Amino acid sequence: MALLEVLIFPHRILRQKCEPVTAIDDATVKLLKDMAETMYASKGIGLAAPQVGILKRVIMLDVGQGLVSLINPEISSSDGASVREEGCLCLPEIYVNIERKEKIEISGIDPKGKPVSFEADGLLARALQHEIDHLHGTLIVDRLSRLKRDLVIRKFRKLQLKAQK
Repeated sequence: MALLEVLIFPHRILRQKCEPVTAIDDATVKLLKDMAETMYASKGIGLAAPQVGILKRVIMLDVGQGLVSLINPEISSSDGASVREEGCLCLPEIYVNIERKEKIEISGIDPKGKPVSFEADGLLARALQHEIDHLHGTLIVDRLSRLKRDLVIRKFRKLQLKAQK
């Protein structure tokens, strides 16, 4: 296993849509293992393949209930809404309030190639939606009003400049 580099906003790959995984081969299995190691080392609760420069529909997360790895995830239904604070490994030190669906039904393929589907709510549903957003090239700042987005991006750039000094 190997730690992968987590891309930082505004890297262009973070804005691209991902391609479906067509076969679970050795490279896919290695990617899953490396992503898990990277997510835990980064102290994140989720990670999507584009965050490590791979434009494939692969996500993983662990919200305290064990590692969940999904290939080609899709949300088939959703219900309710809630607003909670979110952060992102691609925008270090930035936390914003985001509205997400409270309950979702999701399907995908597990690392062994078997189709899976389940319902999720609370933090698990929120994390799944966040990671699936990454597969579409969407970041948390895109879910803010234009004014808030501009303020957050300005704050992030100041933090980046300060960190470089």
